Amino acid sequence: MEIAKIAFLETYALEENGGVMGAILVTDSETKPLEFRVTAPIKPTGFQKTLYGDVLLEHILVELISVPLLNAINEQVDLILVKDPFFLGANNKQGVRVVRVFNEGDGKSRISTKVEPLSFPGNGAGKVMIETSKKFEAEIVPIKDQLNKLAESRNLLEPFERLRIACEQVHQQKSIE
Repeated sequence: MEIAKIAFLETYALEENGGVMGAILVTDSETKPLEFRVTAPIKPTGFQKTLYGDVLLEHILVELISVPLLNAINEQVDLILVKDPFFLGANNKQGVRVVRVFNEGDGKSRISTKVEPLSFPGNGAGKVMIETSKKFEAEIVPIKDQLNKLAESRNLLEPFERLRIACEQVHQQKSIE
């Protein structure tokens, strides 16, 4: 499996219970941006919080953020990297592999049984690990090998910081208008 285009999928929580925005950044293997999309802020009502209970955040991340953003992008991506374990639920909604990148200290998600370490260093919080859902578990080692190869020349965690800053800028622009 050759990874030519990567999508970085992330959320941004707005201050003062302003909801959550989702964003996707599609890059080439050098992490140069090819496409960026962002959702409008999603703010569940009190009634939705009551009805959804513990599954509300997963519903928002999978159904209201990841699926619409993945359907909206024009680029064909080879891999989707995420930090939030709830995004792994998107593996059951579409065919592109969603892989969570996380620091060892964060712990694995409840839907993954296999975790693999990457060879590039994290941000001081231990080893950087990857996991995916059971649907793509058999492919985790080849994915790890490809990510390690890409990480020789690029920091694969840095685009998440770009996404966070881009969401802040988009939100500030909308607040001004």
